[in-house]
Amino acid sequence: MNKLVSIIIPAFNEAENIPVICTEIVSIFKDLPYNYELIIVADGCTDNTLEVINQLAITNTHILFIEFSRNFGHQLALKAGLDHASGECAISLDCDMQHPPELIPKLLEKWEEGYEVVYTIRKEDKKLPLTKRITSKLFYKILNSLSNVELETGTADFRLLDKKVVLVIRNFMETEPFLRGLFKWVGFKQYSIKYAATERFHGKSKYNADKMIRFALEGVTSFSVKPLYGAIYLGFLFSVLSLIYIPYVLYAIHTGKGVSGWASTIMTIVFFGGLQLIILGIIGIYIGKMFIQSKHRPNYIIRSTNIQKTTV
Repeated sequence: MNKLVSIIIPAFNEAENIPVICTEIVSIFKDLPYNYELIIVADGCTDNTLEVINQLAITNTHILFIEFSRNFGHQLALKAGLDHASGECAISLDCDMQHPPELIPKLLEKWEEGYEVVYTIRKEDKKLPLTKRITSKLFYKILNSLSNVELETGTADFRLLDKKVVLVIRNFMETEPFLRGLFKWVGFKQYSIKYAATERFHGKSKYNADKMIRFALEGVTSFSVKPLYGAIYLGFLFSVLSLIYIPYVLYAIHTGKGVSGWASTIMTIVFFGGLQLIILGIIGIYIGKMFIQSKHRPNYIIRSTNIQKTTV
């Protein structure tokens, strides 16, 4: 009997892209010696994405869906797909065609060679704006320097996971999982494949600057307390630097000259005030994570699904 492969696709308002990616994946598996299930996670869609999925599922029993009660985010949509996958391995990719489905046979080939995590790295696209390329590199550089995981620049959510890895990931109950880091953190035998991202088939990326900053903060605070140590070091540094000002004050008192410089004083107060707020914000992020986690709420809520049962 052929092995079962689970394909997981998160979707948020992707009605135009769903038929295209489904057609492509069905075509690919016609020539592969595997059975497959295609799990599409509708992440609180407000367009007709779910209707499109339902129509496709009627004609193709391989197509399954999970509908969230609201938008819980891309990472939790991926997690839901893994929680409900029944395959001997699971492959996740986006539905906008920027993750080339034709790479799936290569992922499976490396899996058959014994690799338990086969992940992809996006090659640098010279067509992208310079600012986009710089901020992308900066994202990974900051993440690697402040966290305890090492991610290559361009690491994508297009990857294959062996079933044993999927079972491990299911045990993680983090409310804001940073899956790229988790897959690296769990270890196992891993292999990377580089790919050139294609043009998005339809629509625009859902990741704006605000979401990218939030994503970076989640990545750093999920795997390290280095920012807290950095706050302590900054405190010590500026405390030491403030001692340099003492000789000037003593000199002014001895000579009878007033300590002038209203502007510089105000700027100093503003600077240290801002620094304190930043440090409090860092501490607040960690406390907030503990607060949310302590409530033990479900990571996501399923409104409807055509998956009959979950294989554990």
